[in-house]
Amino acid sequence: MPIKFYNSNILFRLRNKKKIKSWINGVVSNHGYMVENISIIFCSEEEIHRINNHFLNHNYFTDIITFPYSNGKSISADLYISVPTVKENAKLYKQLFSIELNRVIIHGVLHLLGYDDKTEEMKKRIRVAEENSLKLL
Repeated sequence: MPIKFYNSNILFRLRNKKKIKSWINGVVSNHGYMVENISIIFCSEEEIHRINNHFLNHNYFTDIITFPYSNGKSISADLYISVPTVKENAKLYKQLFSIELNRVIIHGVLHLLGYDDKTEEMKKRIRVAEENSLKLL
């Protein structure tokens, strides 16, 4: 059940790695899945923009991009997280950076569990799941 954290083109130190790994495993398990391999890569705005443009043909900045490699109930993925964008969003939403970062992390994990945010109804559903997941941390 490895969950690993990496930095790419950015200096960043995640606190409470063990706690976050346990939390992610718990959320995944509560949904009837298991973690096979999740890499969480912290990166710059420029890098996530390049990835978004190159792989998804989206020419805009975002806070997270999820690349799923899952098979059945076994979850594998790469989650790219733009730390500067998360910081900006934390200020915008008047939230602590750590809480906003946890929200973004679990948002990516929830996508792996079948949640989506393409419609308003789907957005409401994933927001509720985010809030419920954050309570478990």
